[in-house]
Amino acid sequence: MDMKIELINVPVTDVDRAKAFYVDTLGFNPDFDQVVQPGLRFVQLTPPGSACSIVIGEGTTEMKPGTQLGLLMVVADVEALRTELVGRGLAATEVKDEGWGLFSYFSDPDGNTWSLQQLPVEATETPVQEQDSSVTA
Repeated sequence: MDMKIELINVPVTDVDRAKAFYVDTLGFNPDFDQVVQPGLRFVQLTPPGSACSIVIGEGTTEMKPGTQLGLLMVVADVEALRTELVGRGLAATEVKDEGWGLFSYFSDPDGNTWSLQQLPVEATETPVQEQDSSVTA
């Protein structure tokens, strides 16, 4: 049976500041923003092309802001995306070759940490399946 991660909580101190960072700086899609009841605001944001979203808000988690560490987004071209995001004001590390991919690291305004990973070429290649010529119709 399939199990899919659909939503990850990212704890923040200022919801509007965090929403602006994720939407304006990173380019996430603002899917949903609603005050459900006093003390509960639910903001769902999705990176372009992702099936998994993040939620920020008020009353959505007991985690302390800045404690969501090691979130990772896989991208096709980390250098190009890093350049684009730095142009929008993101403070990101230079691209590093970690052996299992190329990475750039950054934090959101609350200190939650992220990485952008470009997979190694061999990990993105689709294996060519050899046809069995002994099978006839």
